[in-house]
Amino acid sequence: MNSDISIVSGPAATQVPEATLRRTVLTSVIGQALEWYDFFLYGTAAALVFGDLFFPAGTDPLVGTILSFGGFLIGFMVRPIGGIVCGHLGDRVGRKNVLILTLLMMGSATFLMGLLPTYHSIGIWAPVLLLALRVVQGLAAGGEWSGSILIISENVPASRRGFLSAWSPAGATTGFVMSSAVFLLAQMLPHDAFIRWGWRLPFLASIVIIALGFYVRKQIPESAEFVKVKRATVRVRMPIVEVLRRHPKELLMVMGLRFGEGGASYIFFAFSLAYGKFIGLSSNLLLGALTVSMVLMIPFSLWFGHMSDRIGRRTVYRWGALGVIAVAFPFFLMLQSGQAWVIVLAYVLSTSVALGALEGVQPAYMSELFNADVRYSGLGLGREVASVLGAGLSPMLATALLAKYRSPWPVAIYLALLGLSIVLALRFTPETLPPEQRAKERSA
Repeated sequence: MNSDISIVSGPAATQVPEATLRRTVLTSVIGQALEWYDFFLYGTAAALVFGDLFFPAGTDPLVGTILSFGGFLIGFMVRPIGGIVCGHLGDRVGRKNVLILTLLMMGSATFLMGLLPTYHSIGIWAPVLLLALRVVQGLAAGGEWSGSILIISENVPASRRGFLSAWSPAGATTGFVMSSAVFLLAQMLPHDAFIRWGWRLPFLASIVIIALGFYVRKQIPESAEFVKVKRATVRVRMPIVEVLRRHPKELLMVMGLRFGEGGASYIFFAFSLAYGKFIGLSSNLLLGALTVSMVLMIPFSLWFGHMSDRIGRRTVYRWGALGVIAVAFPFFLMLQSGQAWVIVLAYVLSTSVALGALEGVQPAYMSELFNADVRYSGLGLGREVASVLGAGLSPMLATALLAKYRSPWPVAIYLALLGLSIVLALRFTPETLPPEQRAKERSA
C-alpha cells in the first residue's frame, strides 16, 4: 500500500462516547437527507417538467429535456469549485461549520426555484435564473458529501468505519426518496394544476427543510480527528496545494472510483425517467419503482459497508462495478416490458444492489486514502471533478444518444463502459483495510 496513505486508526475514534457517536450518525443522516432532497429535486423536475416550462424547443420534447439536463450538468460543473472552497474551509475551520453553510445555500436556492416564473412569462430570463440557482446548488453540493461523511468516519475505528460511514449516503438516498415521493404526490393533482403550480410545491417545502436542517446540524459535534489536527502546532495553510503536491495519486484514485459510479447513478436516477416517458410509460410507475429501489438501497448499502469491514473495501467495490456491467442491457429490456413488477425489479437490481455496493463502500474507502489535515480538500476536489464528467454529463449524453438513435442500446453500451472504468480504476487503487489490519482491529 502507498506509504503516503494514512488511515485513521482506533485510538482517536474510541475516545468518542458511544452515545455521542450515535447522535453524530443520526444527525448526519438527517442533515444529508434534507440537503440532498433539495439537490435531487432538480433531476426529477428536469426529466418530467422543466423541459416544457423553462426550455421549450420545437416539436421534439427530447430537445427540451436535453436542455434541462444541461442545467443538471451546470450544477455538477461548479461542484469542484464548491469542493475546493468548502474543502479549504473544512480543513481550516472545521467540518461542522461548513456543513451548516452548505445547507443554507442549498435550501435557499431550492426554495427560490419554486418561485420562478416560467419561460412563457418572462422569456429567456426564466432559464437564466433557473441555471443561476442551480449553480448555487452545485456549489453547496460540492462541499456537502465530503463533510457529511467525514463527520462520521473521523469519529470511528477502522473496524466499524465501512458500516457507520455508509449511513451518510443512506441519508442522501433518503433525500432522493423524499424528493421522488413528494413529486409523486404532486403529480396526483389534475395535470393542468400540476403544470401550473403543483410542481412548485416540492421546491417551496425547502423553507421548512432549511429550519429543520439548521437545527439538526447545530447538534453535530466536530469530528475527533479534526479536533486532533487543530491542536497540532504545525497546520497546513493551503490544503488544496498540499493535496496536489503530496497526494496526486490518491486524487486520481478518487476520481477513478467516482467517475463510473456517478455516471451510472444518474443514468438510473434521472435518464431512466426521461427514457420511460419516451416509450410511453407512466411517470407515476417509474417514480414509484425508483422510490422502492432507493428505499431498498439503504439496507443494501449498509450491508455492503459492513461487508467491506469484514473482507475489504476493494473487493466489495469491485462487486458493485461488475453489477453495473451485468445490468446495463437487461435494465432497458425490463423497462420495455411495460410490466410493473419487472420494472420494479430492474430498478432494484441496478440501484439497490449494484449501486448499493458502490455507495456503501465509497465513504470509508475514499476517506482512508488521505491524511486528516487535507482530507476534506482531497475528497472535495477529486470526487467533484469526477462528478462533472461522470454524474453531470451522463443524463445529457444518454438523452442525446437516445435522440439520435431512437434506441436505448447505445446508452446501454455507455453504461457498461462506465462500469468497466471502475474495474480499471480499482487496478490502481490499493486496499485501505488490508487483512492484517482487519485482524488487528477485530482483536483490539
